[in-house]
Amino acid sequence: MKRYQMIVFISIVLTVYSLVNIYIFYKGLNAIPALKNNRLIYAVAFFLLAAIFIAAKFLESKHSSVIADILNILGGFWLAFMLYGFLFFLISDILLLTLRIPGIISGENIFLFRKWSFIITVAISSLFIVGGFINAVIPVIKEYDITINKPAGEIKTLRIAAVSDIHLGSIIRKRSIKKLSSMLKEMNPDIVILLGDIVDGEIGPVLRDDLLQYFTCPKCNDGLFAITGNHEFIGGANRTIPYIESKGIRVLKDEMVTLEGGIQLIGRIDRDSFRFYGKERLSLGELMKQADTTKPVILLDHQPFHLDESEKYGIDLQLSGHTHNGQMWPLNYVTSKIYELSYGYLKKGNTQFIVSSGYGLWGPRVRSGSISEVLMINIKFTGAKTPVQ
Repeated sequence: MKRYQMIVFISIVLTVYSLVNIYIFYKGLNAIPALKNNRLIYAVAFFLLAAIFIAAKFLESKHSSVIADILNILGGFWLAFMLYGFLFFLISDILLLTLRIPGIISGENIFLFRKWSFIITVAISSLFIVGGFINAVIPVIKEYDITINKPAGEIKTLRIAAVSDIHLGSIIRKRSIKKLSSMLKEMNPDIVILLGDIVDGEIGPVLRDDLLQYFTCPKCNDGLFAITGNHEFIGGANRTIPYIESKGIRVLKDEMVTLEGGIQLIGRIDRDSFRFYGKERLSLGELMKQADTTKPVILLDHQPFHLDESEKYGIDLQLSGHTHNGQMWPLNYVTSKIYELSYGYLKKGNTQFIVSSGYGLWGPRVRSGSISEVLMINIKFTGAKTPVQ
């Protein structure tokens, strides 16, 4: 990413972040007399809470430490409160305006409305955050049964365990990666595929405790593949990708490998490689030149954009992640508008698509609009060659 683009991006993010915090600050100030009477204490306490997330990211980029990890966790919860605080306060303001125009509410009742809207907003937001945290730390296995009408030699079925968006770092650490390894062992797949964003961004928190050393799977020798996600490039692909590969994980970078039975697995470099490094990835058309479309072709692409291309070039199955299915309600409705398929299963022509909501998360350790999951994809190959007469 060019320097001026980074400056513009950071400026926009900080402006929005600041405005939302200012809005929430004044909602509390105008609703609770105790806060107004102790304005300085409230302002300092609020500023410290609002600054935690930014401070955590700054510290993480300079030097990874347990303190930075703790601040990331606390800052993430504040980020979740910003979302729900802003949303519910905005709804209460619209409701108050609607009631004031016809004179349904006036005078002292306005103050009471603001007081109770503040209390209710904090209470409901807290319930969303606590419930979302509990939901986030209990991953599930999401199973899909699909059929590909092509021959795969003697292979009639294939069990793929696919994991997207682990986001190893300050928040997703040893306990989570051990839990994932335990789930994969119970699933006993034929191959394991990591669909990008294995690392959250900055590699420091991962290297500090060598977090990937705790990742084990039943097929780590010849049946473990991965692709890059956008976060592998955010934190510096020149450090992140070699670290992942040092753990015996085969990262497919615009490459195709042929599995037993002629099953072809194509892994694409994430599209954000251009944004961060100015490097264009190969087009799908170029990658498909080496493929045999009479045999099964499985495409791994972190971000589920341009699904029509996969259908056009005869991909049988595409696996993606990236969206987190919005992660927190109501952002799942936003991602459903951005992506043709933001979560789940879709079939276009003869091409089947599966997009995972991911195992880990970004920012808040809260999932109020989606689930943490590992995919179990059971593929049945039914195609047969026509006998030679």
